[in-house]
Amino acid sequence: MKIQKAVITAASPGQHTLPLQRLVDRRGVERTALELVLSEVSEAGIEEICVVIQPGDEKAYQQAAGAHAGRVCFVEQPAALGYGDALRRSRSFVKDSHFLHLVGDHLYLSQTERCCASQLIETAVQNECSVSAVQATRESMLPYFGTVSASRVHNASHLYKINQVVEKPTPTFAEQELMVAGLRQGTYLCFFGMHILPPEIMAILDRLLESTDDPKSITLSSALNELASAKKYLAFEVQGKRYNIGIQYGVLVAQLAIALTGQDRDRVLTDLVELLATTPQGCSHD
Repeated sequence: MKIQKAVITAASPGQHTLPLQRLVDRRGVERTALELVLSEVSEAGIEEICVVIQPGDEKAYQQAAGAHAGRVCFVEQPAALGYGDALRRSRSFVKDSHFLHLVGDHLYLSQTERCCASQLIETAVQNECSVSAVQATRESMLPYFGTVSASRVHNASHLYKINQVVEKPTPTFAEQELMVAGLRQGTYLCFFGMHILPPEIMAILDRLLESTDDPKSITLSSALNELASAKKYLAFEVQGKRYNIGIQYGVLVAQLAIALTGQDRDRVLTDLVELLATTPQGCSHD
């Protein structure tokens, strides 16, 4: 099993400009969010990269890709028919290969020498199956992520067999159906925004999309829930953190996380302390 291709989805109408946001990386260099995601993919050893975009976005994305622009191809999602349809648009690129899939509105910070994508690829290859990266996530963040119920794999503390996948569950449903043994109360295994998927995922998406009058209701989670009942499919707790830049203050939190693990950490901490010391509490200027 070889993972040689990656697909990044970035066609959501409300979020398609997020990968164009500029941030400062750990070395103090200003780069786009897209370039940071592409660097993650490249560091994992993948050369063939496809980005699914809205019509008319290719020029901006080509520029935002920076040094990676020559290795990226673009596929358009003609109409805003949701996440499942967007991923399906990469079928001709994926062909019959397993592939790495990432979302364009997440940034990833590894806590080891190996990047998050490398950790995930190694896990998938070792276990010869599809694997989704997950992160223990507090209950208040459930509206933003797909969530899994799973059982730990024997003698593998960070690996789980997935039983069920639910897109953005309510806290009540999660408490009843998605608790995972060993996790802290009020914490669930939510998607990291990074998956190793089989080519069969396209056929599953086809079937689901053809069976509904509302294509937007078909998410990747819908297809992964079917995959979990049909084939070996695991979840892996990556040694790292994902940051969703599509939520309120998401870009700010991601930038702080990057800065506080980078070469400018001391400078940023000094600025934060000064800001906290000089900003009145409860100050409001509506």
